[in-house]
Amino acid sequence: MARQKKNKFKDRDGIVFSTSDDFEYSYNDDSEEETLDPQDQDLRIWLDRKGGGKIATVIKGFIGSDDDLKTLGKELKSKCGVGGTAKSGEIIIQGDNRDKVLDYLTSKGYRAKKAGG
Repeated sequence: MARQKKNKFKDRDGIVFSTSDDFEYSYNDDSEEETLDPQDQDLRIWLDRKGGGKIATVIKGFIGSDDDLKTLGKELKSKCGVGGTAKSGEIIIQGDNRDKVLDYLTSKGYRAKKAGG
């Protein structure tokens, strides 16, 4: 099995070369964001129309790690009995499930409310 070399230059944050003697490169930091406690989260529940006229419930405003976001998304999908996804700080649940999502989030201690008219 061949060993792959890690390119140390790929992690640099946009700077290719500097002529300054005291310049230090900044590297992309892949550290996870710390998940806030449920009572510190301020979530908004939106209703969105996706392609083909399909309706989806979107939960925005989650601050935390991707693993915690996916865990909360999985719990919400299970509670509503539908599919969906959790990525980029948003949880998308298929269908109009705003009331179920709001009840579940408030029972878990999250500050959540409907938004978007």
